[in-house]
Amino acid sequence: MGGTVSHTKDRLIYMANQIARNFGHRPPSEATAETASHIKQFWERRMLGQIFAHLDAGGDGLDDIARQALQSLR
Repeated sequence: MGGTVSHTKDRLIYMANQIARNFGHRPPSEATAETASHIKQFWERRMLGQIFAHLDAGGDGLDDIARQALQSLR
């Protein structure tokens, strides 16, 4: 079971970072806002809960834009 949780967490980190990178050509404030908007629109509550728990635990692996976007969704 622990492997599934870790795999899911790793996948969510990867997804959040990919979304942030897709908006990386924009100024940082816009990239953060667009990343947050995308995550809010498309991620399920369960996914958000898991990534917020990871963020609370230090957020290892999250890019700056992804981290800031998630913090703004709180």
